[in-house]
Amino acid sequence: MLHHIELWVPNLPRATREWGWLLTRLGYDPYQDWEHGRSWRSGATYLVVERSPALSGTTHDRTRPGLNHLAFHAGAREELDALAAEAPAHGWTPLFADRHPYAGGPRHYAAYLANADGFEVELVAVEP
Repeated sequence: MLHHIELWVPNLPRATREWGWLLTRLGYDPYQDWEHGRSWRSGATYLVVERSPALSGTTHDRTRPGLNHLAFHAGAREELDALAAEAPAHGWTPLFADRHPYAGGPRHYAAYLANADGFEVELVAVEP
């Protein structure tokens, strides 16, 4: 079981707005709050965004070695569609919009989003 994920971000207030909206909509609860970071928890797993003083760069590139994306269960198709529709107002840009909601294939109902820092999420609908 996954314990936690920590994402280092260049702009904590922006990351808190973007990730906070998404994670809250996905059922995560605010968990920790400190000078350089915030976290949200669901069950035993939590996700951290942190503007670490040790950060060595200011950009994330999902096409380089390292993290490409995080995938989340997003509920029923209707819930996923509502999330995808609301996302741009909260700093998330649709990816592969021309193939939505089947960019992952004809049997995979999902939305792909990227935030202002270039982090990608895949929101996956529960199969009916």
